[in-house]
Amino acid sequence: MDSQARPQLTDRADAALPERITRSAAARRGEPVADITAWVQRRRREVDFTVRRIAFDELDGWSFSPETGNLVHRSGRFFTVQGLRVSTGEHPDRLSWHQPIIAQPEVGILGVLAREFDGVLHFLMQAKMEPGNPGLVQISPTVQATYSNYTKIHKGADVRYLEYFTDSSRGRVLSDVLQSEHGSWFWRKRNRNMVVEVTDPVPDHEDFRWLTLGQIHELLHHDNTVNFDARSALAGLHRGVGSRALHSDTELLSWLAARRSVTPITGVPVSLADIPGWTRDAYSIHRDDERYFHVMAVSVRAGNREVAAWTQPLLEPNDQGLVAFLTRTFDGVPHVLVSARAEAGFSDAEFGPTVQCVPRNHAHLPAGEQPPFLDLVRSAPPSRIRYSALHSEEGGRFLNAVSRYLVVEATQSEAPVQEPPEFRWVSHDQLAAFTRYSHYVSAQARTLLMCLNTLAA
Repeated sequence: MDSQARPQLTDRADAALPERITRSAAARRGEPVADITAWVQRRRREVDFTVRRIAFDELDGWSFSPETGNLVHRSGRFFTVQGLRVSTGEHPDRLSWHQPIIAQPEVGILGVLAREFDGVLHFLMQAKMEPGNPGLVQISPTVQATYSNYTKIHKGADVRYLEYFTDSSRGRVLSDVLQSEHGSWFWRKRNRNMVVEVTDPVPDHEDFRWLTLGQIHELLHHDNTVNFDARSALAGLHRGVGSRALHSDTELLSWLAARRSVTPITGVPVSLADIPGWTRDAYSIHRDDERYFHVMAVSVRAGNREVAAWTQPLLEPNDQGLVAFLTRTFDGVPHVLVSARAEAGFSDAEFGPTVQCVPRNHAHLPAGEQPPFLDLVRSAPPSRIRYSALHSEEGGRFLNAVSRYLVVEATQSEAPVQEPPEFRWVSHDQLAAFTRYSHYVSAQARTLLMCLNTLAA
């Protein structure tokens, strides 16, 4: 008799999960969306939230390092605002620049708890305050915490429900992947995006509600309501992969590998005090021409956070952004036009939106040097705009970073089957499948994928 236990094989994928996700996306019964938005508004009123701009010398625990000139915390943790010299492409001397960037090497957790009620998956979402959010409170993941926060470097309270994401015995993982964040403003930043299903009851709290995917999809049609971290974490849930597309997965991966090889990204950290074209005064670090963004400081009070009051730097864009997918249907299969998006803080190009920019930053350029498809997206008639809403970016590090997210139906003449070299048509199912892997689908493209899901529900 064999003395060793027989190996137990398991299915490589959960065959039932796509159907369960589809059922949750179709479920909009129960608590009306108006009641959910009223709950968010009520939390904004009932909890003491204030954000006030301050001078850099009013920061508590933050200072400009005399050695590097970088803006650092006295603990050596949280994050640093440093300088970066960037070059991209085969001829880096032709495309290079300097900028401030946020360096936060630790990996945080963006975690959503899932539980089945009456045969339908629900997700535990939080009404969470972030100092950079328009309206301050938005619908967020169950857990949204940096490593410094959940190891209590700030000496604050415990992060509620954290144990479900750090102790694998407490639930079943439905999605778990390290994803990049906003590469134009973060240096090599990654977060662990997780969805964990539990079967036992979870303690209630007034800042948390169980919602179906269908309810979350409805909320995505409301401006500045579902925060970036929730959009990112839930983008990793998809309803299975269709078998047909304009390009095979291998063709798309080969194309992206080729684009990465001819668009290398080189970033060299430099002193924040020494970046040309940028000036520091008492209240901000900004470009001399006032384009792109500036770095500033705030004082925060938040009655329901792990720490009730603190100060910190934030990065503030100079204007509203525009992020869009062009979409077409080929032989009954919907596709979007992705770009090979290279950003300063990325290690490699990723699948990105068709258009992603702050139009004001390009207003001085002649038409031929504007971002591809920008004019097409901006001039699209309402009849061809399939989705439109304002969404803010990561509110813990960026102030009033809001973009108009659009899905625009394109014609054959506007966006032909034969793509420009830096673009490819990708089916919705393909894009969703690529979110299972790190560094393939950019932060803004993950939000657009969630927006596409609202149309398919």
